[in-house]
Amino acid sequence: MSALLSRMLPRASISIRPIVANVRPHLHPTPPVASRLPTLSRRSLATPAGEQPRLRLGSTAPNFKAKTTQGEIDFHQFIGDKWVILFSHPADFTPVCTTELGAFAKLNPEFEKRGVKMIGLSANDLGSHDRWIKDIDEISGSSLQFPIIADSDRQVAWLYDMVDQQDLSNIDQKGIAFTIRSVFVIDPNKKIRLTMMYPASTGRNTSEVLRVIDSLQTGDKRGVTTPINWKPGEDVIVPPPVSTEDAKKKFGSVREVKPYVIPLCKTVTRS
Repeated sequence: MSALLSRMLPRASISIRPIVANVRPHLHPTPPVASRLPTLSRRSLATPAGEQPRLRLGSTAPNFKAKTTQGEIDFHQFIGDKWVILFSHPADFTPVCTTELGAFAKLNPEFEKRGVKMIGLSANDLGSHDRWIKDIDEISGSSLQFPIIADSDRQVAWLYDMVDQQDLSNIDQKGIAFTIRSVFVIDPNKKIRLTMMYPASTGRNTSEVLRVIDSLQTGDKRGVTTPINWKPGEDVIVPPPVSTEDAKKKFGSVREVKPYVIPLCKTVTRS
């Protein structure tokens, strides 16, 4: 039997400040891609079999060492006991990326309230990142404070498969593919919980990234699942094998829609 219950999560907004980055993979031996692949493969960044980890949901996020706008990091140490959002950008000083980073910077206090750390990645060096952050803050009115990885050689992009197989226009002067707009949500156990992949031409939705964090954390805490377009405070679903009677005992008043869908009243769940 399935059942629905509700949960309210706090909201708020604030702004933030800057940081900087450069990269060296720790667990992935693959040298810079441009020097290893023939021209056509290099342009599309085709993945030779057996050279990349399988980044399935539930798998351990690959570790790496990198230089960022906040100094050098070991990625697993950076995660620590927090949730982490790792998100990539094709290049510095590009219009869509600039709007995205400004928006994420403004929303950073909301992520921090949920125990989430953000770390960006862009296919340029630290000097470029430093100059770009000034533009981001000026244009968006933000104060960007999370680190940005400098991935000019695409080492992390290659490790996390943040590349486009087909887009031959999305390359730099050396013929190396820029990164696409990838999002990885990683939990405190270093497990990949959610991924999103956008082409370079399409900007992301920061509200959706925050929403899925709320969904994942609510599910982990309450043992529930969330329906389409769910937001904090709305009904959630208690999945099988929990029976209707057991759902009533655990969550209180229950409203059965179908034998396999039972919403619980919105007021029963409290943190």
